[in-house]
Amino acid sequence: MRTALRMRVLAAVFMAASLVPSALAVEYPLIVTDMGGREVTLTKEPRRIVSVSPSVTEVIFALGAQHLLVGRTYHTTRPAAVNDIPVVGGYFKPSIEEVEKQEPDLIFLSRIHRDLRDRFAGSTVLLVETDTRSMADGYRMMELVGAIVGREREAAELIGRIRAQIDRVQRKVAKIPRDKRKRVIRLMGIAGIMTPGDDSFQNEFIRAAGGIPPSTGRNGPAVEMTVEEWRKFNPQLIYYCGDEWRLSKIYFDTPGWKDADAVRLKHFARFPCDFTCRASVHMGDFIAWLASVIYEDVFHLDDTAVSEDHRNTSEAVDLHLPYVKSAVITDCMFRDFFNRTLLIDFTEPMRCINTLEGPVEDIRTIGNHSLPMPLWHFPHGVALSHVKTMLCNVLERDSATSTLMYTGARMESLSVQKRSYKSMTAYALVTAGAETNAIRTGTDSGDYEEPGTINIIILTNTRLTPRAMTRALITATEAKTAALQDLDVRSSYTPSRQATGTGTDNIVVVEGRGPRVDNSGGHTKMGELIAEAVYAAVTDSLGKQNGLVDRRDVFRRMHERKIDLHGIAAQYLGAGRGDVLELTSGLEGLLVQPQYAGFLEAAFALSDAYRARLMSDLTEFTRTCGRVSAAIAGRPVPAAPRLLPEDAAPEVVRMAFEALLHGLSSAPAAEKASSADSKDARP
Repeated sequence: MRTALRMRVLAAVFMAASLVPSALAVEYPLIVTDMGGREVTLTKEPRRIVSVSPSVTEVIFALGAQHLLVGRTYHTTRPAAVNDIPVVGGYFKPSIEEVEKQEPDLIFLSRIHRDLRDRFAGSTVLLVETDTRSMADGYRMMELVGAIVGREREAAELIGRIRAQIDRVQRKVAKIPRDKRKRVIRLMGIAGIMTPGDDSFQNEFIRAAGGIPPSTGRNGPAVEMTVEEWRKFNPQLIYYCGDEWRLSKIYFDTPGWKDADAVRLKHFARFPCDFTCRASVHMGDFIAWLASVIYEDVFHLDDTAVSEDHRNTSEAVDLHLPYVKSAVITDCMFRDFFNRTLLIDFTEPMRCINTLEGPVEDIRTIGNHSLPMPLWHFPHGVALSHVKTMLCNVLERDSATSTLMYTGARMESLSVQKRSYKSMTAYALVTAGAETNAIRTGTDSGDYEEPGTINIIILTNTRLTPRAMTRALITATEAKTAALQDLDVRSSYTPSRQATGTGTDNIVVVEGRGPRVDNSGGHTKMGELIAEAVYAAVTDSLGKQNGLVDRRDVFRRMHERKIDLHGIAAQYLGAGRGDVLELTSGLEGLLVQPQYAGFLEAAFALSDAYRARLMSDLTEFTRTCGRVSAAIAGRPVPAAPRLLPEDAAPEVVRMAFEALLHGLSSAPAAEKASSADSKDARP
């Protein structure tokens, strides 16, 4: 069956030129073998799919079949369109009731989902197992999903792109001598110091990135290391995801653990969980990113280059201004990786203000260059003037008459917004990302600098005086901050507070041509147009880049606040005082219900107001917490005990969680399904 599936994939690739690009015709009945070795027969195209596997959800979106999705777990947070798909709970124990509400005809699940399998056994709902324990399993899962959703060709292309990425990285690291290879460990702070077993795809990632993973002689998703194993391996780089560092760092103050090279030299790296923990669509991206972090000192040197820098194709961007000669997004190969740049060329030299370079004159080209993840560290060790010269050579522009910004946001997140009043027009062109570098100015400390994250270009059909150009910087900054606050973007460093920017933002204001304008402050019509365009562009771009939209679910908003439900449940129960996983799934079951999600969301808003001292009395909220606990328990209950530590969450949010947890703990005992197989699994 696997051979037959591959034959269909190959046939799809060769026939692609003559087929409709969105999908291939599928003949039914279609018989596939899932990742658990079970034969599944599809008699017709699935129309309503629930995916409780985040890896599969990502693949469905990558293949363009998201219109079939009617349910997902909250662990999938991107792209922005995922916010339109109902949440059916968490990965470890999704809500059967919420899954039933979606009336699925097919469910993608894992071996740990016994409750779902028991509930739908013997029904017309098809169950497809998709566990991945290796990178090869990841590729096979993509083929399987592609066959089921009628996207075999797209799956083959996706796999081809991932393999090409990994091949490029391996050719680069092959140039690093064996005796210079570094020992790398994936830290998993589940209990003690843990790391993936020898057979895990996570150690495959390390090897593919040119690193040396530990070998414990034990298999499985996670195994505990002894201090002797730790000392013998002596990691040179430690990486982790989520809050695993918080759970493990206590060990790094104790003998044996603290003596490792990585601990002594503070060589730690944090990556998103959807990159580290899934053999899915981001495998190639993550391996390239990880390699660039492991070998930051040599990864971008000419000695490790495997291709020549060169410019590729360009696509036009519509800007209707008489002094704009052309506006394009240009693709190029730069330092061995695919880069994209927004380039705007003028018909004559312009005066500009670039907050990265200062006031500049005689400018013929402005650009916003998007650096891919493997190049995020590149500008740190190279003078920006040198980076600019290198890029301008590749982009075929004169560095002396060009001014550039740099960003880690994808150029696909570019938002172009135009606002007009009578004869007056203002454009804002924005790329924005605020997932890992958002700060609250005046609260968070400044430890380092990067070229840029939220980048804004302002163009008008007027001639801005120097006064109007500098005033536009304030107007645009205020509009950007307003957008961040209205979206409730949190500081990456102080997540209890809203962010005001990313700390690496830049703005280019172009002088322009047309009627003279001497003021672009908030009270002026030009200021109004600039502010509206910037606000709309920042909002739109953050949605495209990070999925930060106004309708995102309560689980995503908890994640942004660095609140982990499993950690909350564990802290509430304390050592040896109950089933943490069962309580966690209980919380998930509550928070997929609108009334309890709304209660927690209200607590978020009240918390911000309470912290800012805009409210002073929590008496009524305390009563509300009591009513919530009673509603969950189905009977009056005593006041919620204060069992969560102060650092678990801000006070108001902590009160809300204690109300939810107290209600669950006070409810009549219910029969609980075994969850033994899920305790060491990964989504």
